[in-house]
Amino acid sequence: MTNLQKWKLLRSKMVLNHAWCQVRQDEIQLPNGRIIDDYFVNIRPEIAVILPITSSREIVFVRQYRYAVDEFLLELPAGRFNPAQETAEAAAVREMQEETGYIAQQVTKIATLYDNPPKDTNKIHLFLAENVIKSGEQKLDITEEIEVLLIPVESVRDKILQGEICVAGSVAAICLGLNFL
Repeated sequence: MTNLQKWKLLRSKMVLNHAWCQVRQDEIQLPNGRIIDDYFVNIRPEIAVILPITSSREIVFVRQYRYAVDEFLLELPAGRFNPAQETAEAAAVREMQEETGYIAQQVTKIATLYDNPPKDTNKIHLFLAENVIKSGEQKLDITEEIEVLLIPVESVRDKILQGEICVAGSVAAICLGLNFL
């Protein structure tokens, strides 16, 4: 049995409330009685990530520029969604189709993980899509310019170890999802 206790919320106020970014400032009391008056929490949307694998055992990746880190990154199709409007699985399939033009023949839930639980509220929902096929063109958002790459399953672990694939949600989906094959 554990003696761990939850923190007590004393006050909360929204300090940034924008459609793309919400930040809450909480005043909390720790179990030891100490009060922290500036604990900031990022209110973030849920994220769906999908590991698409073709019948020839190639993983469908997207490569795109990520402004916050000023890098072109190789990652799996993914995107934010509102659980009140669509399921995590539907969001994952939608993002794959929009970003790559591929559709899924079979989708399996891999896991649901917390993204950054000390400061962020959201979860990352991971899915595996097997026997994906190209069915159309990309339908990109205004901020997206995406290159689609097919990489053999056998070479993906090395690309992670070499730092070529370094987005946490993608790495988690790959490492967990390959166990389903």
